[in-house]
Amino acid sequence: MKLNDVLKKLEEVAPVALSDEFCAKYKMYDNSGIIINGGAEINGALFSLDLSPKTVAQAKKSGYNLIVTHHPAIYGGISRFDLTSDPQAQALAECIKRGISVISMHLNFDAAPNGIDYYLMRGLGGEALENEEKTKILAPVTNGGYGRIYAVQPQKFSSYVKAVGAEFNTKRALAYGNSKKDIKRVASFCGAGCDDKAIAFAAANGADVFVSSDMKHHEISALVSRGINVIHLTHYSAENYGFNKIYLKIKDELNMSSAYFCDAELL
Repeated sequence: MKLNDVLKKLEEVAPVALSDEFCAKYKMYDNSGIIINGGAEINGALFSLDLSPKTVAQAKKSGYNLIVTHHPAIYGGISRFDLTSDPQAQALAECIKRGISVISMHLNFDAAPNGIDYYLMRGLGGEALENEEKTKILAPVTNGGYGRIYAVQPQKFSSYVKAVGAEFNTKRALAYGNSKKDIKRVASFCGAGCDDKAIAFAAANGADVFVSSDMKHHEISALVSRGINVIHLTHYSAENYGFNKIYLKIKDELNMSSAYFCDAELL
């Protein structure tokens, strides 16, 4: 299978043009698409949230010459390669040495109609209700968007935290706020999605709980001060969940061997 044919299949989930639209509309930056073209026919693909030495080792073990990541394998300009201490440089160098191609699907997969931010909502309880028409989106793009507020089944916050940890298969979810609070409305933002705009969006739309990753102390404090409880997921667990859902949905359509790599140390 040609590398460009694999890219076309991935773009059926979300075209790279969706990332371009998102960046232009919200003044963001991204680097999605083919990152490394090894030049050979693709014999198998390993899906992984990140490109890392462990991911490359697994691809080599499986005999696959393509790695599909969510986070861009190369994000900005590269000024130097240090193969003595930089794991990212080591992973990239090994891919080039072994002829392993890399495709990264980042903001387009975040904001897709059935993308990573969407699946975060589903995992947090949105799937329990027929409420998609009532979902509010912070940063909408064509048929999708980023940042959502929606209803969940009413319950105590303490119970909700336990359910979230189980659904996302993580013991590293941190909870802030009143554990006895009754919650029924959630705001969620995959990845590092907390900023002043997201906080204002959550407060204006009656969120009881704010869920995101990589949050700073002053952001958590601001939310709790407003009476909004917080669940702080690891960046990996919040996005691995949806990326894996996408893989499971399309793996049989790839017409080649494939596998999914999950780094349990980061969940």
